[in-house]
Formats: sequence, structure tokens, C-alpha cells
Amino acid sequence: MTPEMENAFAAIRAEFGAESITRVEHMLAPGGSERHPLQKAAKWIMPGLSSTAWHDPYAYPELLPVVQGLEAGHRAIKEELDAAWSLRREVFSDYDHYLTRQDDWQALYLFRKGSIVEESATVAPTAHRIVKDLAVDTEKMCPLLECHFSTLLPGAVIDPHCDLWNFSINLHLAVDIPEGCSITVAGEKRSWEEGKCLLFDYSFEHEARNEGTCPRTCLLIDLWHPETTLPERRALVALITEIRHLMGDC
Repeated sequence: MTPEMENAFAAIRAEFGAESITRVEHMLAPGGSERHPLQKAAKWIMPGLSSTAWHDPYAYPELLPVVQGLEAGHRAIKEELDAAWSLRREVFSDYDHYLTRQDDWQALYLFRKGSIVEESATVAPTAHRIVKDLAVDTEKMCPLLECHFSTLLPGAVIDPHCDLWNFSINLHLAVDIPEGCSITVAGEKRSWEEGKCLLFDYSFEHEARNEGTCPRTCLLIDLWHPETTLPERRALVALITEIRHLMGDC
């Protein structure tokens, strides 16, 4: 722990109570916390969160407005995405995952590096508005991560991997889903239902593939895990921001 982290944690304890960030501190303790075997490659596992890979996207009152807003906006979101893909391909880029970069995995960002991507408002105005109003402005979006359209080209495979931690959770709106596409999380294979959302804990090993003949697009949004608390979220932002600063990844 650096002095900056210690000071940030002390301020949170002073505001919310001495026990308010105990789970974060346990996560950072030598040896960490117990984890599921299929979370072994994740960097951090905060104890006390549901050890469940797949989640019901309609089960959490905090997240329900985001889910309902995205699903209600699906038709317009798909039309705008189709127009961008046909007419403004330059706004898409190879998705630069922390483990890999693939030219058959394309991304259009709505939120990145702690803020909304304002340029996306002209390309995908419906998705931009919903994400900003229902996730970013309400602080349900995890500011440490991102929101983007994720397009897998035909034949693309995202190899099995774990993402960094379990204190945020990944919501997918199925925007354009051809035949032959699947996602597997913790060994359970599913497909997307166009216009509907999937929710899963991506600290569990997961993979995706497009074995069809057309691109597959989902809107991916990194939300705070609904079982985390406000003081924990503040502590986690302070922690990860300082680690990224020390690593020169600002």
C-alpha cells in the first residue's frame, strides 16, 4: 500500500465506518481470498460476492433500469449500429483487450478511460444516451472499465480467459446475432437472444465464438457488481487508479 492508498482508505473509513471496506482489505491481504477454480487466473477476487458465473439480468433492482433501457432501445440501437458499420467503418478499431489484440474483434467505444466518449453520440446516439443517462450519470458504470460495441467477425474466436476481478460485472445487450454464435462461461455454453441482455461474472473463465457467416455484435457494459457497497467502490477506484499510475498506465 502506498501512502496515497493508505490516505484514501483512511478517509473512506472516517466517512463510512471502520468496517466499511473490510472486504477490500481482505482481498489485498497476503494470500488473497478463496476462489472458485475457474477464477484462478483473475487478478483480484473480493470476498463476500456471489460465487456465481451467470446472473439473472432482471434480478437486481439497481441494474434493472439499465437492462430495461437497453432492451427497449434495441431497435434504434441496431439501426444506428448497422449504419455506422456500413458507412463509418473508420470509427471501429481492433479491440485491445488486456490479454490480446485481434483484428477480427472490432470495437466502437461509448465509455473509456473514466469518461463518456462524446464522439460516439453522433455515431450511436441512442446507445450513447441510454448508457450516459442510466449507467454513467447514476454511477452504476464501473469507471475503471468501459462500454463498447463488440463485433466478432465470422470465424472469430475469443479464447478462454479470466478478466481481472469480480467486483464489476459484464452486461451484454445482444444487438445483432447471426446463427452460429455462442458464449461459454464457467463451462456453461449459451447463445444470445437478439434484443435481450445477458449478465455474467467475467472473473470466471469464459470464451466466445462466431461460427456463422455474418458479424456478431453485442453492446458490452462494465457495471459495478450490485453486491458491492459505495465505500467499497470508492476504495476500489482509489486502489486501481493508484496501481495504474504506478504502472504508467494513466
